[in-house]
Amino acid sequence: MWSVTAPENPTPAPDPTLMLLDGASLWFRAFHAIPEKVTAPDGSPVNAVRGFVDMVASLIRTHRPTRLVVCLDLDWRPAFRVAAIPSYKAHRVATGSDGTVEEVPPALLPQVPVILDVLAAAGIATGGAAGFEADDVLGTLAARETIDRVIVVSGDRDLLQVVADSPVPVRVLYAGRGLAKAELFDPALVAERYGVPGERAGAAYAELAVLRGDPSDGLPGVKGVGEKTAASLLQRYGSLDAVRAAAVDESSSMAKGMRVKLAAAADYLDAALPVVRVATDANVDLSRSDVLPAAPAAPEQLTALAQRWGLERPVSALVAALADR
Repeated sequence: MWSVTAPENPTPAPDPTLMLLDGASLWFRAFHAIPEKVTAPDGSPVNAVRGFVDMVASLIRTHRPTRLVVCLDLDWRPAFRVAAIPSYKAHRVATGSDGTVEEVPPALLPQVPVILDVLAAAGIATGGAAGFEADDVLGTLAARETIDRVIVVSGDRDLLQVVADSPVPVRVLYAGRGLAKAELFDPALVAERYGVPGERAGAAYAELAVLRGDPSDGLPGVKGVGEKTAASLLQRYGSLDAVRAAAVDESSSMAKGMRVKLAAAADYLDAALPVVRVATDANVDLSRSDVLPAAPAAPEQLTALAQRWGLERPVSALVAALADR
């Protein structure tokens, strides 16, 4: 009978690293990357589970974190963001719902509890905060860290705003095109790629997103201001506050057309930054210690889950990755 076993003679301990995974972002990508014909012995789809567990194993094997948290959406559309901008994620609300239920592919929905069961049996922490999104959990844990370097893993560009060099290095592994093509962003790369001021690249990226808007989140942006124009404004004036100040300063050299655009978007700009900016003060609850174990916390349970859902290969890879750090 197949069972979970950890390899002997693990490699020397890695440098201390806290890895934070954007759970929903990654399992949505796994679901869409792997065909639904990948099923458990009873015919239930497990494509997202397989893909997600493979991702976690690959990330552990490649980056060798000492601590890891899979961050969860306890509120995918927080009230404070909807109150500020009612269109926030409105297009993702399931038809006929009261606005609190996200539209999720039917075949993915039952796979999420399986993913959480596998993480629990493996001894991998999950974290969430009531009234906040996973982005806010990631942002809070990254901002709170003062000892270990941090790697945030997500397919959401909004999280580029958390990059930092101090008090500890915070890097974002952007997996928008999958892990095989993922890029590790630091402040310098964010500044280079998006044309924002390098000395405040993370904060400036959030301001860029406000000006540009984001249809995927229901954020309209400033009409007539795209990404390049937004970046040039931030480079020229230094910050969103300074851009807005220049727009109403008759002595500034800002073009009249741009003044008009910014004036027309004044109400949106008043509300948008707290919506786009990830929270750094969420009350995060962890399911367990974030220290990544060298062996599964519940090996018998993990073995049973692997057999029940036909996950022997990905679970074996995860166990091997935990041991070989």
